[in-house]
Amino acid sequence: MTETHPLPQGPDNPEPSFRAVLTPHRSLGPRGFVIFMLAVSTISFGTGLLFFLMGAWPVVGFMGLDVLLIYVAFRINFRALRVYETVALTGDALTVTRVAPDGREQSWQFNPYWVRVRVDERVGLSSELSLASHGKRLIFGAFLTDPEREDFADALKDALREVRAPDTGQTAFA
Repeated sequence: MTETHPLPQGPDNPEPSFRAVLTPHRSLGPRGFVIFMLAVSTISFGTGLLFFLMGAWPVVGFMGLDVLLIYVAFRINFRALRVYETVALTGDALTVTRVAPDGREQSWQFNPYWVRVRVDERVGLSSELSLASHGKRLIFGAFLTDPEREDFADALKDALREVRAPDTGQTAFA
């Protein structure tokens, strides 16, 4: 999933001609999570109550433990979904910044005239979106789907093409 956000402008940070924020797909929002946990809790409580009434009262604790483990697993998963990557292109640099779930940032800069965008198909696996320049390669957008990687690569290639050959506004007269 990609979103566009404005960057602050200034002498050290010229306005990017292309900017995208890549985020993992989040199919279950906070409201859906509450509904899901209520359903799991209700089913677990009902099953535990049934076992309790049959005399197997220790099962109730295990049913509660199941609910707790499901809750913890989802919280860990939600934390991992806080990762995102930004891609910003100016006339001087293509910058990729990866922000980890704990807030740590890593940035890579490429010269827009030398960098190449690639989507490599892999047999039996998801494709890889990468930037390559001067013998170095950065794989990014790992959480995107294959069609999203293709679309993003096409959009970035178009933006790079515009930066490399800007429209001078001059018209040729015949």
